[in-house]
Amino acid sequence: MPNVVKTVGLVDMHVHFRDPGFTYKEDILSGAQSAAAGGITTAVCMPNTKPIIDTPETVRYVLATAQYASARVLPFAAVTVGQRGEELTDFAALKAAGAVALSDDGIPIGSADVMRRALIAAKDCDMVISTHSEDAEMVQNYAVNEGKISKLLDLPGRPAIAEELMIARDALLAQETGARVHIAHISTTRSVEIIRRAKNDGVAITCETCPQYFTLTEDAVTDLGALARVNPPLRTEADRLAIIEGLRDGTIDVIATDHAPHSAEEKSRGLIDAPSGMVGLETSLALTLTALFHTKILTLDEIFAKMSSNPAKILGLKPNDDFIEIDLDAEWTIDPTAFLSKSRNTPFGGMRVIGRVVRTVSRGREVFALK
Repeated sequence: MPNVVKTVGLVDMHVHFRDPGFTYKEDILSGAQSAAAGGITTAVCMPNTKPIIDTPETVRYVLATAQYASARVLPFAAVTVGQRGEELTDFAALKAAGAVALSDDGIPIGSADVMRRALIAAKDCDMVISTHSEDAEMVQNYAVNEGKISKLLDLPGRPAIAEELMIARDALLAQETGARVHIAHISTTRSVEIIRRAKNDGVAITCETCPQYFTLTEDAVTDLGALARVNPPLRTEADRLAIIEGLRDGTIDVIATDHAPHSAEEKSRGLIDAPSGMVGLETSLALTLTALFHTKILTLDEIFAKMSSNPAKILGLKPNDDFIEIDLDAEWTIDPTAFLSKSRNTPFGGMRVIGRVVRTVSRGREVFALK
């Protein structure tokens, strides 16, 4: 007998819908359809499009295009003009146009002075800044974690310290300014420790991780190549276990996807030349249930908090009537060819998982039903 539960729709506060400018990878409508299939009824898209979402006009474009999408799609707006890390955008105007938060995701804000001024301005507008925390000089465009796999492949690696230094910097800046900062896709042991300590000190800091960081390690690169290339990179087994502990003890507030679609041709260029990122909308809940619920690490309420109410609270989103139905015991094999996303770049193809969305209702209409 199916073991079906009904719960509120999920909120994914970190997706890349590539619209405008890169719609051969994904667009707002296809991304929303993919989200609905994964039980996500609100998706918040990052601004690294073409043009970049750094003006009220591009914010309004996203909202207008998403009006009839299968999920609610809301935009982040860029912190700096053109995501160049120099001149701040007009936060108040972007918020008035409908941006729910600010980020230069994909491009770290290297200048501490720019970040400090951004946090002060964001506090004045009551907005949160989400950061991509890596020191750009340290990571360059390197493909893998600095460690045993980079040595095995004789490649330069992205060191854990590059992530940790930036998190520590921004935690201190948030403490000094009193502003809210959200750290995206954390992946290392010391990142968890830094954020845990900052929270204990009363800093207004929150953070997220993604299923790949609590289900995979850098070893996946040797088998999957570019499909396992992501920024920040997959880390060590010790890091994976620390991420799980951070989820368990509440240090990590949110499970997001960092859904990053790329074409088959792009991902076929090989580990060094392929772009980083993987799709995740249709697999995130199943992976989380398999890795954390069916192993008794987190309860259902804790999972739904990290995938719905916590991100909604961080972004200041109002409650709605969206809901999903999940068969908790449904076993199935992830098949990328069946994705509703335009892209198939996942390292999870062929994996057996437990728990599946069977129905999604958004804005009063059924937007997904499992066939």
